[in-house]
Amino acid sequence: MKIIISGKNLEITDALRNQINKKVRKLERYFEPETEVQVTLSVEKSRHIVEVTIPHKGMLFRAEESTDDMYASIDKVLDKLEHQIHRYRTKLERSFRKGAFRDEKPLFSDEPLFEDGARELKVVRTKRFAVKPMTVEEALMQMDLLGHSFFVFTNAESGETNVVYRRRDGRYGLIEPEYD
Repeated sequence: MKIIISGKNLEITDALRNQINKKVRKLERYFEPETEVQVTLSVEKSRHIVEVTIPHKGMLFRAEESTDDMYASIDKVLDKLEHQIHRYRTKLERSFRKGAFRDEKPLFSDEPLFEDGARELKVVRTKRFAVKPMTVEEALMQMDLLGHSFFVFTNAESGETNVVYRRRDGRYGLIEPEYD
C-alpha cells in the first residue's frame, strides 16, 4: 500500500508517521499493493482529527474521527474503516449468493425527500469528487459505506446523473432527471 500522510496545522512527527504506517498496514490484506491511502491529520483548537480515504475499484472507503488525542483518533478511524470494509465484503458475498438488493420492498418512490417548511438556503460547504458510471445497486452500496443519506452518481445504464437516497422509513429512493 502507498500511504500518503499530510497535516494541517500540525507537524507530522516520526512517531505519528510510524503509528499511522503500523495501523494502516493492517488493512493491506484487503487491498492490492498499489492501493493508495490518503491520511490527513489536523488540529483545530483541542480536537485532533484524522481522515483516511481509500479509493478502491470504483468504491471509496472514507472515515473521519476526532478526539482530544491524535493516537486515539488514529485508532478509532482505522476501526471505522475496518468495519466499513467488513460491511462491504459481507454485502458483496450476499449479492453473489442471493442477488442482494432485490427484495419485496420497492426500491423507487415518488414521495418527496423533505417535508414542506421554511429552511435557510445557504451553501456552507462544497465538495468535489470523481464521478464513475455505476449501477443503482453499486451507488446504494457506496452511499451505505460512506454513511451518507444520499449519493450522486452517473447511472451506467442510462448515462444520466442520478441520486439515490435513504428514506425515513429505511428504504431507498432514486431521483432521475426528466427532460421536457
